[in-house]
Amino acid sequence: MIRVVVVDDSVVVRRMLSDMLNGDSRISVVATAPNGAIALQKLTQVNPDLVLLDVDMPDMDGIETVQRLRETFPRLPVIMCSSLTARGADATLRAIAAGATDYVTKPTAAVTQVDRLESFKTQLLEKVLALGHASLLPGALRPPRLPSMPTLAPVVRLGREPIEALCIGCSTGGPNALTELLREIPADLAVPIFIVQHMPPLFTKMLAERLSASSGLRVIEAEHGASVEPGSVYVAPGDNHMMLGRDGVRVVTLLNREPPENSCRPAVDVLFRSAARLYGGGALACVLTGMGQDGTRGARDIVEAGGTVIVQSAETCVVASMPGSVVAARLADKVLPLNELALEIVTRVRKSFGERPRLTDLPKREAQNVRNG
Repeated sequence: MIRVVVVDDSVVVRRMLSDMLNGDSRISVVATAPNGAIALQKLTQVNPDLVLLDVDMPDMDGIETVQRLRETFPRLPVIMCSSLTARGADATLRAIAAGATDYVTKPTAAVTQVDRLESFKTQLLEKVLALGHASLLPGALRPPRLPSMPTLAPVVRLGREPIEALCIGCSTGGPNALTELLREIPADLAVPIFIVQHMPPLFTKMLAERLSASSGLRVIEAEHGASVEPGSVYVAPGDNHMMLGRDGVRVVTLLNREPPENSCRPAVDVLFRSAARLYGGGALACVLTGMGQDGTRGARDIVEAGGTVIVQSAETCVVASMPGSVVAARLADKVLPLNELALEIVTRVRKSFGERPRLTDLPKREAQNVRNG
């Protein structure tokens, strides 16, 4: 049984969320609270497996609550409950940066359609069950280790083409993983970078802005038909699949609203599949932390086209389902901790063009150690 605390300043929303969760026999709402201060008092009393936390509350908002909660409960899963607004998106991303695990966008008061409420309920239960069960494992949020690379069948590359593009897929835990990864990628890496992070509209625009500010790279939300430039980073907009194509000699980003794949739009599989067609052996894919199996079919397309796939190691993921699925399908060329992925990517790109890795390609702390002898 997953024990949940629901925190929201609206009594109506607290009741709605509690009813949704208690309707599943595997979940029990053991306490509710109208604000963060009261929630923090109750956590030590009921010892929950997961907290569902509103972003915008009086007295102590969700961001401050997460910061305070992490001092005592460093591994307790926290799902932020946000409004689908620019303000809600910004606050949610700040809460994730402060230590929240994941988020859901709650229906507004104007939403009465049963199908939309059911869609929200399905998404909420999926995340609570996945993260709540993870919190019951030894080492909280650390899933069982994936098979080590020597036990896997080798991936046969069809060629040794220069790497022309980096494609990244992620979901739960992705914003913080992307922040850490892109921070260590130099601005002169002469390939475009494409990102699919499972997020709704507004959130992806805010994510691109935050990644641009934290990394020093040019990170933008992709637009339909826009030219792709080496060294720039393109984030798939929420509720749109992102594909890559050609317009004459130009490589362009193509957006569409075709049906979701793996219950996702944008979907990693769509990006990877188009990258395999466009770049063939010049495509390098990276699968980061995330829930579900999105990216596995696309990873197979990339490998079969001669490209390469690397993944984040399970022990450094918030949820390891996405990279774990790629490893289980024997498609991963390498499995690395998050803090080693940037150097691996940069080294592969440089070497594919016959360049030697540079001192500036090392993670900042390692480069400083080298300089200091």
